Amino acid sequence: MPRFQPEPPHTHGSPGKTAVLLINLGTPEAPTTAAVRRYLAEFLIDPRVVEIPRPIWWLILHGIILRLRPKQSAQKYAKIWTEEGSPLAVHSERQAKLLRGALGPNITVAWAMRYGQPAIAATLDRLKAEGATRILVLPLYPQYAASSSATAIDEVATWLKRTRNLPELRFVRSYYDHPLYIAALAASVREYWAGHGRPNKLVMSFHGVPRFS
Repeated sequence: MPRFQPEPPHTHGSPGKTAVLLINLGTPEAPTTAAVRRYLAEFLIDPRVVEIPRPIWWLILHGIILRLRPKQSAQKYAKIWTEEGSPLAVHSERQAKLLRGALGPNITVAWAMRYGQPAIAATLDRLKAEGATRILVLPLYPQYAASSSATAIDEVATWLKRTRNLPELRFVRSYYDHPLYIAALAASVREYWAGHGRPNKLVMSFHGVPRFS
C-alpha cells in the first residue's frame, strides 16, 4: 500500500489560492441510536478527549457507555433536530457561507467536523484539489483546550502525513480575548435585549474541562 495518496501532477506557474477551513466539534448524521453510537465511538475514543489509560477506558466505553448512552442521547437530539438537519451542522455551514461573502470571491471558505461529517481529511483533499496552496485552519473554539482545538489540529496533522505536495498552513490557536470577538458577543447580547427586554441578570458561561491533580 502506498504511503502517500495519489495526487494529480503539479503544474508550475499555476496561481496559488487561499482557503479558510472552519472546524467544529461534530454531530451525529441523524438523531438515531445507531448514528449517535457511531459518533460517540469516534468522539470518546480520542485520547485527547478522555485521558484515562486506554485498556480501562476501552472497557468502560464499550461495556457501559456505548450500550446505554446512544439511545438516551438520540432522544435528546431528536428534540432539537431541524428540517435542515443537525443544528450544529446547519449553523456551521451558514457561518462558512457568511464568511465567504465577507472575504470575497478570491478566498475559499470550507467547514468540517472533527468527528462525523464532513470529515477534515476529505475537506482538505477537496480544497487541495481546487488549487488551495495556502490554508488557514480555524478551530471554532474561542479558548484553547487540548480536548477541542488540539485534537482538530491532530487530525490535520494526520492528513499532512499522507499528503505529498503540502500546502502552506497556518492555525488559529485561540481568539477569546480578541477585541472583535468580544465586541460581537456584546452586540449579540444588546440585540437580544432590544428584542426581548433586559433581564435582571446576565449569566455567562463557557464549556470547561476537568482538572486532575
